[in-house]
Amino acid sequence: MSGKLAELKDAMANMREEEAAEAARQILEAGEDPLKVLGVCREAMGIVGKRFEEGSYFLPELILAGEMLKSVSGMAQDRMSTGMTVERLGKVLVGTVKGDIHDIGKDIVVYMLDANGYEVLDLGIDVPPEKFVEAIREFQPRVVALSGFLTLAFDSMKIAVDAIREAGLRDQVKVMIGGGQMDEHVKDYCGADAYGSDAVAAVSLSKGWIRGE
Repeated sequence: MSGKLAELKDAMANMREEEAAEAARQILEAGEDPLKVLGVCREAMGIVGKRFEEGSYFLPELILAGEMLKSVSGMAQDRMSTGMTVERLGKVLVGTVKGDIHDIGKDIVVYMLDANGYEVLDLGIDVPPEKFVEAIREFQPRVVALSGFLTLAFDSMKIAVDAIREAGLRDQVKVMIGGGQMDEHVKDYCGADAYGSDAVAAVSLSKGWIRGE
């Protein structure tokens, strides 16, 4: 890894936002392959995720890391040649269930999944069951992530999973739930496959399911 790429990785992993943006700008202006820059972004986000798991980083660091990722990725993608695509590892469908309008946790999950190489379709907030069903048919994800913060989301999650099952799509996808009030008991109540306690867990679950582990 070149000195500037290593500098970018270190700046992103250590929350130096302005330094990361300047390093990315210099690297790209020097003609470096944008895909290498995106690869470094993924490595940096991997470090951030590990530090979050270990308890040395918290929610504010995850949010800032997501913002840095968005900025640097945007610069890199702007310089990509027409037709150049980033290899994606698999598809994940994400949405906050009907009746709930909280999106901070969901957005962090989307950032982290994108940073780790997954193609993510974010349906947004207050998503009705039929929209999840429609998106599964069209997007063909391997993983569906249902987000919710309020206790009222418990029933909405169950209804969404039931709708996916009734549509004959349940065997095609793995379903995880996550959010403020969620736990293993809610997972069982909803009929989901797993509960993700945070964005790092969501990435880990997606990775295992998409690899077939």
